[in-house]
Amino acid sequence: MRRTDGVAVAGTSVEAVDAVDWSRFRTGVPEQHPVKEIPAALRRLVERGAAATEEDCHRLYSCLLVAGGGLSSAAALPFLTALACDPANGARVTLVELLGALNGAAREAGEQGTHDAWREEWRRQGDKITALLADPVPSVRRAALLLADDDALLERWHAETDPAVRLPLLLALGTRAATTAGAPRTGSPGGRHRFAGAVEAALSRVLRDDEPVIKVAAVIALASLDRDAPLRHADLLLGVLADPAVRPRFERIWWLPEVETPFTRDDVASWVSGLLDHVPPAALSFVTRLAEAAERTADDGLRRVVLDEAWRHLVLRRSAASTVLPLAARMLDCADDCVRLKAAHLLAMLAPASGPYADRLAALLDDPGTDEVSCIEGTVGDFARWALVRLGDPRGLPGLVESLCAPYREQFGRSWVAGDPRRPEMHEVLAPLREHANVLLPALLEEVRQDHERHGDHGEIMGTLLRVAEEWGPDALPALPVVLPLLKDTRYSLRVVDVLLAMGPGAASTASAVRDAVVLDHPGNHHRTAWAAWRIAGGDDGTALRLLGEAVHDEQASPYGPVLLLSDFGPAAAAHAGRVREVMENAEHGKVTAAVALWAITGEPGAALAVLEQVVVRFTGDDDRYGDLAEALRGFSRIGTVTPAARRALRLVGARDLRLSAHRDYRAVLDDQELRTAIAAVLALP
Repeated sequence: MRRTDGVAVAGTSVEAVDAVDWSRFRTGVPEQHPVKEIPAALRRLVERGAAATEEDCHRLYSCLLVAGGGLSSAAALPFLTALACDPANGARVTLVELLGALNGAAREAGEQGTHDAWREEWRRQGDKITALLADPVPSVRRAALLLADDDALLERWHAETDPAVRLPLLLALGTRAATTAGAPRTGSPGGRHRFAGAVEAALSRVLRDDEPVIKVAAVIALASLDRDAPLRHADLLLGVLADPAVRPRFERIWWLPEVETPFTRDDVASWVSGLLDHVPPAALSFVTRLAEAAERTADDGLRRVVLDEAWRHLVLRRSAASTVLPLAARMLDCADDCVRLKAAHLLAMLAPASGPYADRLAALLDDPGTDEVSCIEGTVGDFARWALVRLGDPRGLPGLVESLCAPYREQFGRSWVAGDPRRPEMHEVLAPLREHANVLLPALLEEVRQDHERHGDHGEIMGTLLRVAEEWGPDALPALPVVLPLLKDTRYSLRVVDVLLAMGPGAASTASAVRDAVVLDHPGNHHRTAWAAWRIAGGDDGTALRLLGEAVHDEQASPYGPVLLLSDFGPAAAAHAGRVREVMENAEHGKVTAAVALWAITGEPGAALAVLEQVVVRFTGDDDRYGDLAEALRGFSRIGTVTPAARRALRLVGARDLRLSAHRDYRAVLDDQELRTAIAAVLALP
């Protein structure tokens, strides 16, 4: 052991670790990981030797990486390097990955976020770190790709023979060449061009002479430099991905640094498909050709990929529907449960265009198949039932409520990956089915009763009842005895008020209960419940107008909600018109609400229409606030007319191929259909 500039140049002995004065250093998060954890972790790695595992390195990640960029003490670096280079240590791959993570953090932090001592020590260990690229163990060489500079990567490419290292090395070269080409022009432009040219030459040789799976990797690497490369090599990609004989080869050699398991052929097929997204027709054509290949070889794995990619395109663009519909329909009869489930899911979203396949969907209502691959909740029958009710087919109604409530009988929640195919929420299925309330409501009330018996409290199913009852309005009156007591529950009281309002005259007797409920609510809701009681009972109630007026003029509170409610009083709220106009002109949020309220109070549409017009015109640019657009559309409908500029803007918005939604799952299609229906209604106004 010797010291240089206060940093230990270490071997792999416990004595070497203990010889460092660790008290002079700190960890990335000292309040959670005191510095003493670093020597403790290093000692454990030394002592365990060949028995050391990935778990033994976990504390070092927490100690050495600083949240938000930058690195802590450089004192550990010599030990990490020595342990990573020690062929007798069992955690070498993880240690090399840790070095890679530290190197990446240093690159991101730049000169300002990385201490001089760290940069100096990294240079000091440079030869040992670079030597890991030529280590006898392939997994170590693969992990070391994260440590190499451009020249070292290129040099290794010419020497490497193991396909499971050559493949990630090829991908790294493509990424690095693209990064180099886009780097600021400091240093030697000739060096940048030389490296990029050498990488392109290597990729060309692979595409000409190498094995099929490596050729696919070469196309992906080339896409980093030229995004149209996958388009030109689509035939090659399809041929390799669809070849049953080649399929096992992917899992044998498609390993990437820091990824614990190999990529399957299906993983790579999805990756490749995504590279074509910048040309949507070509991307959909590729998916269609993959589907045709899967049919020829009865390849269920490829069918699953096809349906996932079709789904991804469907939630992004309306134009995808005509391609996805026949593709999904062909797979309804597949023997693979996952394929049938995803196909039924797509047909549910494609309603009403999927109407011709209603009989085939009805035949799947009792299908118990589940998705054990993607772990999508529900059965084939569940998705077929949803598809039928979206088509307005009564064959989907029997058992619908029971099917929707099943996930909540033993638990209070569900989980999913955002953007993935999944079961819809209960209220999203039931809310559009108001005409069948007489059939569905008794079943839903029974589920609420049973849920309360099981859990002793009101859970997700009661929440669904309230949301659905609000949508069904008077048709949900049989639920009144169940929902009215919830006025005394602060978790539900405001939602119950909305339900009672929606129920209309049939709920008029509940007005006094609504007034009494105000004491259970936050003081800020007093004006809302007073307004609701007035709306429910009718007649003249100056209390509600007085409370709303006070709330609108309160400079310390948001006027958004009170202004919205004030519009119901029309000219009777004339004393507050000035304040409403002020909100419309100055508030950051709630302009549309205030504009419509001002029109309702004054009867003059000019100022309100100008605000609504501004919202929809803005939406033709980069604005993507779909909630504002929906609110503006409701405003035009309420006022009963639309301006010429807004009409032109709405035609432009309606002509878009992209879904009008902030979501990228089934909600994208539901939102898109709802907004386009609203746009069509506004365009029909005078």
